[in-house]
Order: sequence, then C-alpha cells, then structure tokens
Amino acid sequence: MAVKLSSNSDHDGHEEARIEIVPLIDIMFFLLASFMLVSLSMTQLSRVPIDLPDAQAALSEKSAPPYHFAMNQQGVITLKDEILTPTEVTERLAALENREGLTVLIAADAEAKHQQVMRLLDAVRAAGIEKVSFESKTPKP
Repeated sequence: MAVKLSSNSDHDGHEEARIEIVPLIDIMFFLLASFMLVSLSMTQLSRVPIDLPDAQAALSEKSAPPYHFAMNQQGVITLKDEILTPTEVTERLAALENREGLTVLIAADAEAKHQQVMRLLDAVRAAGIEKVSFESKTPKP
C-alpha cells in the first residue's frame, strides 16, 4: 500500500511558477533614484551662467527677495529660468496685487552692458517697484 504525500508540485513533478516581487521592487527603487539624480544634475546645467561683480557690502543670502531677476553677459533677462523681455518684466510685476514693500533683486553679469542693466531697472521701476537691489559677490582677499 503506497502513501502519497501532498506537496506543492503538480501531478507531473513540476513546481508551480511564481513571480518574485521583492527583486522587482528593488530594481524599480534603483531606477527611480537614478532618474531623480540625473534630473537634479540636469537642472544645474540649464541655469544661465553669470559672473557677478565684486562689492564690499554684499547683501546676505538670508534676506533674498522673492523676485530675483538675472541678466547674463548678452543682456538676456531670466526669472527662475524663464526668459523675459523688459516689457514682460513690467507686466509681471505690475500684475502683482501685493507689491508694496517688495524688493526686487537684480543679478547682472559683470560684463553686461550698462544700458541693458538700466533697461531692466527702468522696467522694474515702471511697474511701481521702489526697492531694487543689485546682487554682487564679496571679493576674495
């Protein structure tokens, strides 16, 4: 008399196929982390390179205003990586409801032409902004 023990195998001796989820989850987390690191490094490359002029009394980074315009050597104006014309700068600032007491920070490249910087300053003033600061870097001794 033969006794048949029950097992996880089929009647023909093959085990049932299983999909292992843990290695799949590990690979997905690795790919997610890789894509996040690559995307963060790409955002650094898209910034406009600016060589700030030197100044002794530089503004501290703690008091950075919310509107920070940058101008590169060619006179291209950017706000958070968005390219703007002086007219668009005026329209953007004039559309703000609470612009009383707002300080605008302008970071112009040291090689940018004075006339281009003055056009940006005129665009900011045309929107009714009275407080304008210029970003600079502290010279190295």
